[in-house]
Amino acid sequence: MMDMESLIRAAKEAREKAYSPYSNFKVGAAVMTPSGKIYSGCNVENVSYGLTNCAERTAIYKAVSEGEHSFIALAVVADTEGPVAPCGACRQVIAEFGIEQIILGNIKGHTKILSLEEILPYAFTKNDLA
Repeated sequence: MMDMESLIRAAKEAREKAYSPYSNFKVGAAVMTPSGKIYSGCNVENVSYGLTNCAERTAIYKAVSEGEHSFIALAVVADTEGPVAPCGACRQVIAEFGIEQIILGNIKGHTKILSLEEILPYAFTKNDLA
């Protein structure tokens, strides 16, 4: 069973490590594997904005770099009025790994749980290359 609270807590903790000197918009994310292992990440900005990496991709890439390729959930958290949503690039990376449960949150504790289909309908996938 997925421990949603631990996943959200890991995303909040990762948010505190964000490197966001240009936007001052700190974001944290965490992904969970089927075994319950959690990998977290934060956004890392660059003066050349196109080289900035979002928290969601940082968390996923960190997990992949450790040999993980299967995930059951992702949580993303920011200091926003309502739950924060992943950008389009992150949605495509989430789709690449078939993460079916996406938890949008904020630091106030508001959350919204969506499916992959809900955040990226008609996703471009490996099936499109067949």
